[in-house]
Amino acid sequence: MAALLAMFVPVVVQPAAAAEGRPYTNPIKSVKGADPWLEYYNGNYYLVTTSFTGVLTMRKSPTLAGLSTAPSVQVWSDTTSTRNTNFWAPEIHFFDGHWYLYYSAGQSGVACCDSQRTYVLESAGTDPMGPYTFKNQLTGSNLDPGGWLIDASVLQHGNSLYLVGSGFINGSTQSLVIAPMSNPYTLSSSTFTIISSPTLSWETSGSPVNEGPQPLYHGGRTFLTYSASSCQTADYKLGQLELTGSDPLNPAAWTKKQSPVFQRNDAAGVYGPGHNGFFTSPDGTENWIVYHANDSASGGCGNGRTTRAQKFTWNADGTPNFGTPVATGTTLAGPSGETAATPTAYTLVNRNSGKCLDVEGGNTADGTNIFQWTCTGGANQKWRIEDLGNDTSRLVNVATGKVVDTADCSTADGADIRQWSWLNNNCQKSRLVYTATGNYVRIVNANSGKVADVANCGTADGTDVRQWTWLNNNCQQWQLRPTT
Repeated sequence: MAALLAMFVPVVVQPAAAAEGRPYTNPIKSVKGADPWLEYYNGNYYLVTTSFTGVLTMRKSPTLAGLSTAPSVQVWSDTTSTRNTNFWAPEIHFFDGHWYLYYSAGQSGVACCDSQRTYVLESAGTDPMGPYTFKNQLTGSNLDPGGWLIDASVLQHGNSLYLVGSGFINGSTQSLVIAPMSNPYTLSSSTFTIISSPTLSWETSGSPVNEGPQPLYHGGRTFLTYSASSCQTADYKLGQLELTGSDPLNPAAWTKKQSPVFQRNDAAGVYGPGHNGFFTSPDGTENWIVYHANDSASGGCGNGRTTRAQKFTWNADGTPNFGTPVATGTTLAGPSGETAATPTAYTLVNRNSGKCLDVEGGNTADGTNIFQWTCTGGANQKWRIEDLGNDTSRLVNVATGKVVDTADCSTADGADIRQWSWLNNNCQKSRLVYTATGNYVRIVNANSGKVADVANCGTADGTDVRQWTWLNNNCQQWQLRPTT
């Protein structure tokens, strides 16, 4: 356990040193942006959000600004009927050389949302994008209805880990609950304890709710922010607890701040800000909050919520000062210590040949072939990977403005991959599925389920790229390389 806890990195503040980061504007994710979790690790930001489906995607960028156009890459899907829908509130935490991905999911064919449980995945190594394997279900024997547990996060106190989440116990209102853990994927007790219930007037707008608990550590103190009131209302907001006692499992050890700490800003057109996370700047000198919000008072709980981020500071008494949510479209200085350029496009490099996905001759005509060619840095080898908001993307060539298309919407092995004007059909939509450490993906056509494949594993310039059944070989894997 000591080695495990040594990998836990609390939020800290150090003296300011580095220059401001790259300029950015909110939102940093404009589709499927609810319940965001963001980590900065080993030179890149990683962002994962609620999907409402049985798929989780993650974005990766060397700058905060770059997350807005970074590819949404599938890092997990599940066909097990008891847990393959309604993925909510994913988070990643690093312990003992592995990333652990926590999320809640529901049962296929069951009306939302009593079947929601919390699950945890484990990465193969130190890559935040995985690949991941399923580890465990985390739920409690005293939770109701049906064991509901959502919005799980991990709290560290001393040499112990605790799972904090949102649920119901013995007919309670939706409350914050806690249970001890023996390791990152196992509860040491199936009994949860309520540490906060929605009793204040600002916690009960629409319906009484406490959810989305997030630990924050500073100056030897432990805070727990949480979201209060119904997400259907513009009054969804953040509250705060502080651990003022010694035992996190004791409700009396937590002190609730009597007023919200982050809430709507009508003047800026920001409504229902909440379900936050925290991260530090690349140089470790700044603390940042990531959260979702709506652009209208009637935005509700759906996919209209977008991901936003902003820097926060600390009050003289050692408590966090989150300020007010900033209007979208406002240019802000990014986190300090960013040195990389913000990507504007990506090249797709075949793992076997080392050659780039290329539109032949940069020709703009519909039907122009797509093949592999030695990487030249030309615009005809650069692609914008645009999230369509339904777990798929379209690949748009920078030189031609045309999209990757499967000829005649064929589902056959060997069907040609070409460029075509955007028709908004599934033959032009792809899922980028994370395959191997090193940013390798397979490009899966949404219509056929087949993948982009270099014909006969050729390595020569001009070798055709076609679709083929997934064979799990290097000729069907593509590395995403950011470019400008």
